[in-house]
Amino acid sequence: MPAPRNPRDIGGRDDLAVLLRRFYTEAVADPLIGPYFTEVAGTDLDAHLPRITDFWERALFRTAGYGRDAFAPHAALHTARPLTAAHFGRWVQLWHATVDGLHRGPRAERAKAQGERIARAMLRRLAGPDAPTGGGDGGFVPLAALRLRAPAA
Repeated sequence: MPAPRNPRDIGGRDDLAVLLRRFYTEAVADPLIGPYFTEVAGTDLDAHLPRITDFWERALFRTAGYGRDAFAPHAALHTARPLTAAHFGRWVQLWHATVDGLHRGPRAERAKAQGERIARAMLRRLAGPDAPTGGGDGGFVPLAALRLRAPAA
């Protein structure tokens, strides 16, 4: 699906549902992080999407009642097969590319920033506060991700 010509901001749950389906479809297919969804967790995308949509709806709009522990499933994955900065960096790359491919505006920017904060926090909780993050300024996003963040011309 091509990117919209005049992307608008994330407007609500329906936009999040489309965004998250596209993101997780790409993440599951990704050679680096996809195996965590398919081989390690055995993620049922149709069951996962409503819960993760609740999470993002609460994060961006403060409206959904997400009451789950978002860390616990990641800790279980990490125990089964350690997650590294490269895995979280790839997640952030895909997240930025997906958001930028569909939306522009303050909530889209907040979604990208929140995704980075979550990824850094997860990595530090899993691997320790001194875990190498593969980049400067406390981040681990590879330089290639900067191209993904650039506004479309």
